[in-house]
Amino acid sequence: MPNPVVVITGASRGIGLAVTRSLLKEHNARVVTISRTRTPELSQLIQEHEQSLLTLECDITDEPALKSAITRGKDHFGQIDGLILNAATLDPIARIDNADITLDDWKSYFDINFFSLVTAIRASLPGLRESKGRIIFVSSGAATGNIYGWGAYNASKAAMNSLSRTLANEEPSIVSLALAPGRVDTAISNTAQMQAILRDAGVQHMKATDHKDFVDAYNEGALVNPHDVGYVIAALSLRAPLALTGQFVKWDNEECREFRRK
Repeated sequence: MPNPVVVITGASRGIGLAVTRSLLKEHNARVVTISRTRTPELSQLIQEHEQSLLTLECDITDEPALKSAITRGKDHFGQIDGLILNAATLDPIARIDNADITLDDWKSYFDINFFSLVTAIRASLPGLRESKGRIIFVSSGAATGNIYGWGAYNASKAAMNSLSRTLANEEPSIVSLALAPGRVDTAISNTAQMQAILRDAGVQHMKATDHKDFVDAYNEGALVNPHDVGYVIAALSLRAPLALTGQFVKWDNEECREFRRK
C-alpha cells in the first residue's frame, strides 16, 4: 500500500506547520500543503522531504484556485486519504456593533473561516470517497462559547462544527471530526499568531477579565505545545475511526488518548 496522502490548509506556520512536520516525520505520510505564503520553515521541510511534500501557494478564498490546488495535489500523488481544514483568522477582534467593521468585512471573514471549507470539501470528496478517508476540522472552544468581541470568530467556528456534523450524516463512509486544539503557543512554531494577537490587540476589544485569562495562561506557561496537538491532529487524519464521525472533541480528551504521542 502506498503511503497515505493528506491535504492541509494553513500549513505555513503555527498548528498547520506542526501538523505537517508530524505527518512527514512521525507518520510517514505524503503531504500537500496549501497556504498563502511559503515560510522559511516550510521551505526547509521541502528540502528534507522533497519526494513526499508538495507545497502549493493559494488564496483559499479564491474558489477556482483552491479547487485547482486540491486537484493538482491528488493528481500529483494519485490519491487523497485525509483533509485537514486548518486555515482561519481571528483578526479583527471587535464587538458586533463596531461601526468600523462593515458587513462586507464580516462576509470576507466568513470567506476565510467558513466558505473556503465548503470549496475544499467539494474538491476533495471524490478522492476521499475512494479512500474512505477522513476530514479533520480544526475548530475551537469558541464554537460553543461567547467571548466578548469574538462575534465573527465564535460564529464561524460554530458554523464549522455544524458543517462537520452534517457532512458526517451525508457521507457515512468518511470520518468528519471537529477538534478543539486548546490555547496553542504558536510562537513555539516561530510565529506570533493567534495568542499573540489576543495578548496585544485583544486588550482594546475584549473584557478585561477575558483578556487577563489569556495573558495569565501565557505567563504561567499553560499554553499547549503545537507539536503535541499537531501530532494528535496528524494521527486523527490517518486513523480516526468512524465512531468519532460527527463529533466535536478536545485534543486532550479521552477520545483522543490513543492518538497522542507515546
